[in-house]
Amino acid sequence: MTKLSVNLNKVALLRNQRTIGIPSVIDAARTCINAGAHGITVHPRPDERHIRPSDVYELAAMLTVEFNIEGNPFGGRFMEIVRDVKPAQCTLVPDAPDAVTSDHGWDVAKDGDRLVPIVRELKEVGCRVSLFMDPDLEQIERAATVGTDRVELYTEAYATAYREGDVEPVIETYARAAAKAQEVGLGVNAGHDLNLQNLGKFCSIPGILEVSIGHALIAEALEMGLANTVKAYVEILSRT
Repeated sequence: MTKLSVNLNKVALLRNQRTIGIPSVIDAARTCINAGAHGITVHPRPDERHIRPSDVYELAAMLTVEFNIEGNPFGGRFMEIVRDVKPAQCTLVPDAPDAVTSDHGWDVAKDGDRLVPIVRELKEVGCRVSLFMDPDLEQIERAATVGTDRVELYTEAYATAYREGDVEPVIETYARAAAKAQEVGLGVNAGHDLNLQNLGKFCSIPGILEVSIGHALIAEALEMGLANTVKAYVEILSRT
């Protein structure tokens, strides 16, 4: 069964619009866990527009499921936080500080030499390491050379194709990317713009270990409630 890690950034984004602490990131995490989520994801950015370092430390102290921290290891306090918290998984993402959202995977040909010592350090502190990657066969093959354990396939192109009704050629691209990753010894995660409508088809690709979902899940929760939404995702994944 593909596992669900719920990204709580958008809960923190709403919380930060006021100074009274609601909605609570910690309470949201508890709700997700009680509803069956297998993990919690956060992506603390340097500008603290949503998840703050204090959130990361509070979550680390209470979580009973996998903790996945995403971010760019070459900026801000990211590596300091990860060294302190030692999450189960660290997903490295090449986003710029001013990026609205993550929008591309690593160019390992360009950044591989810089990533090698980062990946080594993260593994030494006990983190499983995943690299955020486009479904590019050459880049995925190179990802294996930096020592990462997994790749997280950036799925925006799939979500767009699904929305536009022309998904088959694109899902084949992702299936080949997943197969290549497994061929070179890497586990496969996925995330970005996956939702209740498109998730089942994507997870028909063999070997998807984990999906990280935030924006769509929180938006759907406005209508369905957070617990019910998480349960709906877990139900879909239970059929994969």
